[in-house]
Amino acid sequence: MSGKPVAVVTGGGSGIGQAVALELSRAGMIVAVADLHEQEAHSTIVKIVSGRAFVVDVTDELMLRSFAETVLGELGVPDVIVNCAGWDETHPFVETDPVFWERVIQVNLTAVVAVTHAFLQAMIDRGEGGRIVNIASDAGRVGSSGEAVYAGAKGGVIAFTKSIARETARHGITVNAVCPGPTDTPLFRAQPEKLQQALTRAIPMGRLGRPEDVAHAVCFLASENAGFITGQVLSVSGGLTMAG
Repeated sequence: MSGKPVAVVTGGGSGIGQAVALELSRAGMIVAVADLHEQEAHSTIVKIVSGRAFVVDVTDELMLRSFAETVLGELGVPDVIVNCAGWDETHPFVETDPVFWERVIQVNLTAVVAVTHAFLQAMIDRGEGGRIVNIASDAGRVGSSGEAVYAGAKGGVIAFTKSIARETARHGITVNAVCPGPTDTPLFRAQPEKLQQALTRAIPMGRLGRPEDVAHAVCFLASENAGFITGQVLSVSGGLTMAG
């Protein structure tokens, strides 16, 4: 173990997760990049100063447990956890089915709970505080047509964030959520072209978010400068949503 702070980033192989991993690396952290896809995880690792790639399905309990044990044993207790793994497809709710609901909830909500649980006790026991930043979505704050279950899962992430923030404040661990608006990621580009165009036009600042826009917000909340901020929800949406 090098003595450098350690960060865990799920979904770190592309999009927002990769941008977060790069930003945390620039801040001097060793980054454990976890992603479902091995090639994408390694594509992040080659761009950062210090880190390790892990192939992890965050919905697989055994795989997640092995990942946590390796990180704790070989890198150390994380100083920062960023739950960024996510997945969705846009469909009218009446056209979806229980298999789809379960997958959306597992990836976007249950995995956030499971990753947090895998590391939180070690962070508490160490007694040196820490930072947890969960990537939610403005869909979880204001709703989103065609994303009913996704919005529900992300709303759950927001409530979970606030609850864990209350439980861990006395340990010096802050827990916050960042809610991206439409952001130029592979997930966004998988949506129908007309929907992409409509969402882009609706943003008051006149452009899609960039992964780096979200990463800057995440890294602020992961820094010492945000040491008295916890249980908060920050939208990064170019003014598309202005939730109080």
